[in-house]
Amino acid sequence: MSYQPHPSFQKLFAAYTADAASLGMQLTQLMDRRAAGDPLLVCTGSDMVLFAGSGRAPLVESFRRTTRGFIELGAISHLPLAVAWLARMRELGGEDSLWRAAAAAYIQTIRRTQEINTVALWRDAIQVPAWAGLEANIVAMVDYSCQVTVDVLEEALRDEAGFTFERLRHEYLDPVSSESVPVPLNDMMVATFALTFLDIGHRILSWLRSQDLSWEHLMVLMSGRSGRPTAGVTWASNNLCHLIECAAQGRFSKERLYIAPHAPSLDLAAAADPARWPGLEAQFRTIWFNTRASTDMAACLFAGYPRFVPAADVPLYVSPQASQVDRLPAVRTVDDRFALIARLRFVLEDPLQLASNAAADYVIDQLAAHANDPSKVFIAGFTNVDYTAVQRARQG
Repeated sequence: MSYQPHPSFQKLFAAYTADAASLGMQLTQLMDRRAAGDPLLVCTGSDMVLFAGSGRAPLVESFRRTTRGFIELGAISHLPLAVAWLARMRELGGEDSLWRAAAAAYIQTIRRTQEINTVALWRDAIQVPAWAGLEANIVAMVDYSCQVTVDVLEEALRDEAGFTFERLRHEYLDPVSSESVPVPLNDMMVATFALTFLDIGHRILSWLRSQDLSWEHLMVLMSGRSGRPTAGVTWASNNLCHLIECAAQGRFSKERLYIAPHAPSLDLAAAADPARWPGLEAQFRTIWFNTRASTDMAACLFAGYPRFVPAADVPLYVSPQASQVDRLPAVRTVDDRFALIARLRFVLEDPLQLASNAAADYVIDQLAAHANDPSKVFIAGFTNVDYTAVQRARQG
């Protein structure tokens, strides 16, 4: 017969916080009622929903997949990664034709993208305000990146033995003084990550600051999965934390933000249905206040013992002599190429990282320093590169 705790002990255990009528839930509900007018910001992996409090309608702002230009620039960011995947498939498959068929299909997909890549598409259809005036250089960067990638893959199909990671690094990802690849594809990846977050950062900063929030009373909940299943679960690895901190301009306490990767993702369909607003808001306010009740209790119970303070974010600057890092490398200057590319490796290698961390704080800090003006942001691998001239020189 399997073990079961005695019902009396089970009831005593549940009476603390383990059921809907527990002491913990009663305290949670009392705290919620006392702060019914305080705003709650719920963030998912792609959306923000602001519950202004006192039953007011939620406000929604989306970022990432559902926003203009995210998929388009993301597709270009992925070009070198896709080539690397194909090279790895070749290594693992030996003479297997799988990678060859996949490479041929990918070339055709790239070529179709080149055909529709025009200034009109980026300016009039995709139409991202943060990229206004940059469209011609974006078109040229996309065309350059596509053509260089096609050339590399066609050469791989002709010379399978030469399709190695060493050659990819020296002739495609990070070449030096190359006529065929004058702009390393590593630089393009930095540029596309930064351009994508230029839009996200600019819009979210504008949106948050336009809400006239009581930052001192704002409750923030990062709810559910963000990026990879393992990613974005700490303040340092979730760039929305830094974005909110910059939007608040010193008026928001880190202790009012909770990252809850196991909490439910926010149902936007529910947020759009007025009949479901109260239940949806109550669900997330309960999570926030239940967490708060426990953390507040610690100071009451253990006064006189050291209090928890979030670890200081000490920048880690790296040089070409560095062989390893234990946190995201910091950028000394906006054109610190080595650090920016080191960040690409770090976010891919550390499963805690969101991919967008490669460029997020780099862009957010510049936006914060320039009154959220995207035209003042320097993007390495783009602002300092005339891709139209590069294409002309490359084509002879």
